[in-house]
Amino acid sequence: MHSNAFDPIEIPAWVWEHDENREILKKRDVAGLFNLAVKYSGASQTRISAATGIAQGHVSMIINRRRLVTDLEVYERIAVGFALPDHARMLFGLAPVDTASPTGDHGDGHQEQIEELTARLEAAAVIDPVMVMILTTETNNLRLMDRRVGGIAIADKMRAHITHVERVHRHAVRHGIRAQLAHVLAETASLAGWQAINTGALLDAWDHYEHAKAAAREADNPAILAYVSGEQAYVLMEMGRPAEATELLQHVHAAHRDRIPARLRTWLAAAEAEAAAILGDENTCRTALEAAATLLPEGSGDASMPYLSLDIHHLARWRGNCLVRFGDPDTIEDLRSALAGMDGTYNRAEAGLRCDLGHALLAQGEPDAALPHIQRAEQLATLTGSRRQHLRIRELSRAVKHALH
Repeated sequence: MHSNAFDPIEIPAWVWEHDENREILKKRDVAGLFNLAVKYSGASQTRISAATGIAQGHVSMIINRRRLVTDLEVYERIAVGFALPDHARMLFGLAPVDTASPTGDHGDGHQEQIEELTARLEAAAVIDPVMVMILTTETNNLRLMDRRVGGIAIADKMRAHITHVERVHRHAVRHGIRAQLAHVLAETASLAGWQAINTGALLDAWDHYEHAKAAAREADNPAILAYVSGEQAYVLMEMGRPAEATELLQHVHAAHRDRIPARLRTWLAAAEAEAAAILGDENTCRTALEAAATLLPEGSGDASMPYLSLDIHHLARWRGNCLVRFGDPDTIEDLRSALAGMDGTYNRAEAGLRCDLGHALLAQGEPDAALPHIQRAEQLATLTGSRRQHLRIRELSRAVKHALH
């Protein structure tokens, strides 16, 4: 008899006796776990979706390792949906269901937990300031790679890095090192959030930013807290909720105004301008852009904020992105200036800039001039795997074709 989408997923207990399968649980390898469900229970993606409450499209992305699961509540839903026995739940990092006999039929379960916790504590204990610097450098390297090739191309590296940082942070005992690891985790989770926005995984993005904010608070760093809170507003913008995004950005700026550097205040003001532009509020948009221009310091970045690159060319791009919505005649010059000032490493940003320039030229009645910018934007969006950019490019391409015919 054929199973249906609502039949329970039953993985034989002996499966968890195999060392390789136990490693899947220990590493919280959800893709590996889903593949075990397919192999030993014959579960379809639809059935996995019904059992775990994860959308079927997301199940497919997880299996293909294009989506990262980090939310404890999702781990719990998977454990319940797969009816994991208590010893398997504990390997998966979850509490047992049967508290009276937490190890089920495995009498050595308690000892196994002690050994596992000891190993994790010892692994975290070797983290010193030099190791923190290495982890920070890895986050910065991933950020540079993301700018060039996009999040999909580095998904495996990103997954391994964030898992490592989360684990050593969770098990670090020394307060000073733990705070430093919290800072690294905040920056890394924020990067994961931005990557999720660009692939359209907005729930994942929101969760990453919530994790980043919690880590930033533990690190007691108002700058990184303000930054990740501000980036979270982009989830709202992508969802078509620019009024809430504007309100959030205004609150973040007001709450942290006296404790964050001028360049970060510039970024918050420019982000507010973008949200206001989407909302169609030209007065608020222009006021925020003027504030950003006034606040912008010299140079392109600060050593204390490697996650933020913002100079006069970046701000010109931002200004053009905002004012193109209002048909401002100076938009094209702003965007051309920004394009001339780009250093060639911001491929995804360049795709967005060329979309804006194509949009502005099209609005000026110059579809022939707009076309090469939109074509180049499409190449860059394909290179970086940005679904967010592809959606906009598709609309602009249709508009250009219509204008040319």
